[in-house]
Amino acid sequence: MSEIYLAGGCFWGSEKYLSSIRGVLSTQVGYANGKTKAPTYEDVCHHDTGHAETVRVVYDSAVLPLEFLLELFYESIDPVSVNRQGGDVGTQYRTGIYYINDEDRQIIERSLAQLQKRYNKPIAIEGEPLHNFSPAEEYHQKYLDKNPGGYCHISKAKFEKAAKAVVSPVAYKAPDVSELRKDLTATQYEVTQNNSTEPPFQNEFWNSFKSGIYVDITTGEPLFASNDKFESGCGWPSFSKPIDPSVVHEKRDTSHGMQRTEVRSRVGNAHLGHVFDDGPKESGGLRYCINSASLRFIPKDKIEQEGYGYLLGIID
Repeated sequence: MSEIYLAGGCFWGSEKYLSSIRGVLSTQVGYANGKTKAPTYEDVCHHDTGHAETVRVVYDSAVLPLEFLLELFYESIDPVSVNRQGGDVGTQYRTGIYYINDEDRQIIERSLAQLQKRYNKPIAIEGEPLHNFSPAEEYHQKYLDKNPGGYCHISKAKFEKAAKAVVSPVAYKAPDVSELRKDLTATQYEVTQNNSTEPPFQNEFWNSFKSGIYVDITTGEPLFASNDKFESGCGWPSFSKPIDPSVVHEKRDTSHGMQRTEVRSRVGNAHLGHVFDDGPKESGGLRYCINSASLRFIPKDKIEQEGYGYLLGIID
């Protein structure tokens, strides 16, 4: 078991969000990194104690590495907002990562440095040793479980996304273009880097339904599972959903005089294909129409050998 303390605005929503993540074992809300010991909620709100509303997170680092937990935490906050999250304003709603183990410091610093690269404004998240933490009053603990209709600054969609998160982006790295030119076939390069489309019915996986997973050809990040593959008649591999909602990004595409939604891989930013709303209704109604050239298939009996053993439970 490992332990970290995360401040992400109102701790009612932060606690509920963090507790929904696979690998989190327990949570507790409280007040951290202020000037006094054992403050009350009234003290924190009105007596300038300097505490941040914080969630103590106990997690299984073998299932949920700290780097991955932090990436999911960032999804629940506005990282550049100073002393404000959602409609809540004040120093108690500032964002922070507070650690008790010094070996976590370098991971946190590295994670925040990587996050900063995604923003033009300075990141407002504190990264500091924990001090003066005390649990909040009992009525604050598991507040949204006790009050399902209670106030929460985090959207329902973010809760659902966090609950389905299984693939850590920090485990994968986008290679240089020069490496891709050397390692990919001409078709794979044109599809993933230049948004080309391979011919229908003349690609590797359009009619293959073997048990296994499909990973990004450029990074190895897992994208789709054979469980969710179906015959759509379009001539390209079709899936009802990705393995993890976060592994693909959607982008508006107006090329060729059409209005479509492009699908790109998260870490590699590789063009994969498009998503349409004409998929099987019993599976959610979506059809991820994906180029075979953007994928590498790993059969079920090779998944563990290639380092994807944690995904075996999702393959029939």
